[in-house]
Amino acid sequence: MSQILINYLLKNFLKTFFIFVLVFYCFGVILNLFEEIEFFKNLNTSFLMPLLLTSIFIPSMIITLLPFIIFLSSMWFMIRIRNNKDLLTLKVFGFSNFKIFLILAITSFILGFLILLTANPITSSMSRYYEKTKSNFSRDIDHLITFNNNGLWIRENIDNKTRIISAAKPDGTKLKDVVIFHLDKNSNLIDKILADEVNIENNQWKLSTVKILKPQNGVITETKVDNYQILSSYNFEKINSLFKNFNTMSFLDLIINYKKLQNYGYNKSFLNESLHTMLSMPFFLFLMTALASVLTMNTLKKSDNIRFIIIGVITTLVIFYFKDLSLALGQTGQIPLILSVWAPVIALTFFIFIGVLQINEK
Repeated sequence: MSQILINYLLKNFLKTFFIFVLVFYCFGVILNLFEEIEFFKNLNTSFLMPLLLTSIFIPSMIITLLPFIIFLSSMWFMIRIRNNKDLLTLKVFGFSNFKIFLILAITSFILGFLILLTANPITSSMSRYYEKTKSNFSRDIDHLITFNNNGLWIRENIDNKTRIISAAKPDGTKLKDVVIFHLDKNSNLIDKILADEVNIENNQWKLSTVKILKPQNGVITETKVDNYQILSSYNFEKINSLFKNFNTMSFLDLIINYKKLQNYGYNKSFLNESLHTMLSMPFFLFLMTALASVLTMNTLKKSDNIRFIIIGVITTLVIFYFKDLSLALGQTGQIPLILSVWAPVIALTFFIFIGVLQINEK
């Protein structure tokens, strides 16, 4: 009998969770589709393109919102089994509040790790395809930036000429082994600049150990200077922000290729933030399910349903704000970055520990 009741709990809990995922997916498609249609309205594409991009963008958003989806679905499930007396029946057959909470919370924890190992690599690939496709259709084609195995590449139009920049790799606020080409409107070479190091902390780039090559009357002249400056539309903050997209990098990528990504020039802080954010997700799912159990198992009265719904919405907003605030403090150096990722998990753990003790007494 015990196994039958556990199967009942898991089956209906997972069913409720996947229904909520589907609802969020549908809402996400509807909302994002308008944005994609606006982007493509002046481009020669069919309606299928915005629909395709929307459908592959939403899954990564679903994974980001997973802690709040699991919280809302857990609350809905707990309210439903309380209202139809199933919760009372479970207690009659020896299931305490603590045991029910533990079954659901552990299920959420396992579900989180399964999503990281199976769904996350797929959604990250979809996000990379989304970003690549959107960049190909970008109307601002004169200013492009990409980062691959060959290093950093930038193209920008400045003063009726085209500038193409390549760098072996970023190193903090500096670029190493930089080559800069300036081309006129007919794509003829104006000059070629080689620099061992370039400081890109602001838009006024500072080049060190510079060699300038210019074609004059069919002859290449060479000029060497210790320092040189150019004005660019890019700086360190802008370049760094273009690659801070958690969704394009999977949990397995970070685990397997961590050192490789660092050697490619990815910021260590960004990699650590991404890794720990993903690693904390199963714990977040566990705690959000536990929180839903604590809020709904305190009473068996149906009249409290509206109150629980209001509390659930407010709780979701507070946790969402606290999570963003904690991360912002970490990114600005107010607290250690890794601590800022785990601080909401730690805070929720203390709160839920007290709540679980209370519901276990009922």
